[in-house]
Amino acid sequence: MSIFSTGNKSQDSGIAEMEELPVPQHIKISNITCDSFKICWDMDARARERITHYFIDLNKKENKNSNKFKHKDVPTKLVAKAVPLPMTVRGHWFLSPRTEYTVAVQTAAKQSDGDYAVSEWSEIIEFCTADYSTVHLTQLLEKAEAIAGRMLRFSVFYRNQHKEYFDHVREAQGNQMLPSVKDNSGSHGSPISGKLHGIFFSCNTEFNTGKPAQDSPYGRYRFEARAEELFNPKTNLYFGDFYCMYTAYHYVILVIAPEGSAGDDFCKQRLPALDLANNRFLTCTQGEDGRLAFHHAQDVILEIIYTEPVDLALGHVAEISGHQLMSLSTVNAKKDPSCKTCNISVGR
Repeated sequence: MSIFSTGNKSQDSGIAEMEELPVPQHIKISNITCDSFKICWDMDARARERITHYFIDLNKKENKNSNKFKHKDVPTKLVAKAVPLPMTVRGHWFLSPRTEYTVAVQTAAKQSDGDYAVSEWSEIIEFCTADYSTVHLTQLLEKAEAIAGRMLRFSVFYRNQHKEYFDHVREAQGNQMLPSVKDNSGSHGSPISGKLHGIFFSCNTEFNTGKPAQDSPYGRYRFEARAEELFNPKTNLYFGDFYCMYTAYHYVILVIAPEGSAGDDFCKQRLPALDLANNRFLTCTQGEDGRLAFHHAQDVILEIIYTEPVDLALGHVAEISGHQLMSLSTVNAKKDPSCKTCNISVGR
């Protein structure tokens, strides 16, 4: 006999005539994080003493564009003891951040023969889990620090695009490269994906030359600016993400935001701040002569997001001599969920 029988139909139970158990009403979801939530509901107080357990059915919301030939997620039912509400649900499932779920509840009474009498299912409620918190991002930060490697000196930030992009900047944007919303590359729980506006830059150099690589996946034209134009004591630096794309090398996303800017305010609330002069990824230090020196981590590929408009007059645009390697693009790149180096346990 199934344990999911309704209260007044359990003929084989040790209870001859059991009143129907109350159906949970007005379900409320609160305190949502990337890997937990609280749930509560209303029910008839007179029946509470008979209720011994709750059955909670949690499923990822069906995606209309999902591949119908792939295995569907196995519906997950939690049998929980009837604790005072609201009840925290944590650790029973591998909840993913930024993911839509459906949830429904039954009340249940365990009977003398071990069977359960249960109510009808409640209404189905939908909710979405949250982004990574700074606690989770700090865990990612520590993992990234472990593989960052030694620091190499650099002198310029650079941004590759097609010729048409720079023509448009000059002709339609008053010579200003304008911030755009970050794509969905990297960790699924990243609080900057689809929310933070910025301009993508690189700073990695080749080990043997100390200069930027001549190949790029983003276009044959490159804007270069002296590092101090974008990164200096009047800017703040934040850790944004750590990921890989089923490859041996890893990416670290950093955000540079001028103090007091809208981007700075956004990051202060969501991202771990880094010391400009003392971190494992990107540093700006001032010598006794007052000059600034810049270093980047050797063993990770840095993706720099600058949060404010940048005037082309701050640098120069030239065609690179190398190739456009499209296979290295990270646009909307999906993170490898199986990599032990760059994943944390709360989700992908």
